[in-house]
Amino acid sequence: MKRSKAYKAAVERIDADRLYSPLEAVQLAKETAATKFDATVEVALRLGVDPRKADQMVRGTVNLPNGTGKTARVLVFAGGAKAEEAREAGADIVGSDDLIERIQGGFLDFDAVVATPDQMGKVGRLGRVLGPRGLMPNPKTGTVTMDVAKAVTDIKGGKIEFRVDRHANLHFIIGKASFSERQLLENYAAAIEEIQRLKPSAAKGRYVKKATLTTSMGPGIPVDPNAVRNVVAELVEA
Repeated sequence: MKRSKAYKAAVERIDADRLYSPLEAVQLAKETAATKFDATVEVALRLGVDPRKADQMVRGTVNLPNGTGKTARVLVFAGGAKAEEAREAGADIVGSDDLIERIQGGFLDFDAVVATPDQMGKVGRLGRVLGPRGLMPNPKTGTVTMDVAKAVTDIKGGKIEFRVDRHANLHFIIGKASFSERQLLENYAAAIEEIQRLKPSAAKGRYVKKATLTTSMGPGIPVDPNAVRNVVAELVEA
């Protein structure tokens, strides 16, 4: 694959054999972000779990204290008063049977989906479309709820969902390259603390095996996986 001069210059500044602290990684990510747009900053973790086993699945949500830098488009399956509550809370798309038909027809212009419990019998028909994209509403992540207003507000305010894939990798966004170092570290700390809290009791050995931070179209920056519990300490110095 042909790489841009900016990408090659960024690669030269990253020591692939070194494990950077979260603060160093954030600083390097901001310095090497070379896109014309405000690059998204993402983190990828390799976890010491076996996702094939139900008792080692890692899945959850976290409210990033500084948001994601992007206003998510939220679709809500609800009717009656709950539909109105969703609209008042800022939902971008609200409906029921009509939305199911639109999605079956190829409409996917949204970033998150919320549904009231009574709608799930219908929404279940969209499993093959929404599931692979990580958009299927789930009670465990707070997206199947009667409190649709809170769900919409949380997602709009920077709530992210994460789920380990079949290769034991887990990805999540911590903001934009334009964020300050402190904002990115605070978001990183919040996400890491929640992922640590969700460590399956059945998981043996090292939990976070590998951590990499990257920006849109940028090279990966290796982060010390043993430093995940020292992020808050680094915030004081940042």
